Amino acid sequence: MVEAYVPPLIITCIWAFIGIICPFFARGPNKGVTQCCLMLTASTCWLFWLCCYMTQMNPLIGPTLSMNEIMIMAREWGNEIKDTMDVTV
Repeated sequence: MVEAYVPPLIITCIWAFIGIICPFFARGPNKGVTQCCLMLTASTCWLFWLCCYMTQMNPLIGPTLSMNEIMIMAREWGNEIKDTMDVTV
């Protein structure tokens, strides 16, 4: 199994290559603009990837609980829940 630090390290190396090494190979009359575009593209793509990767590590959506589990939690935490539920459609 892959260690937890390997995917961020690999993606960081790829975007670092694009943002740090590739601008040195830019040629043409708009060399400065091309270099700036490469650096900005690399940094923003890396940041977007990092945010997506980190949100998958700790998702905000909680587990789906069954009614039995909810009743047990309510009893243990001292919240009284009636056995019947009134559902109106």
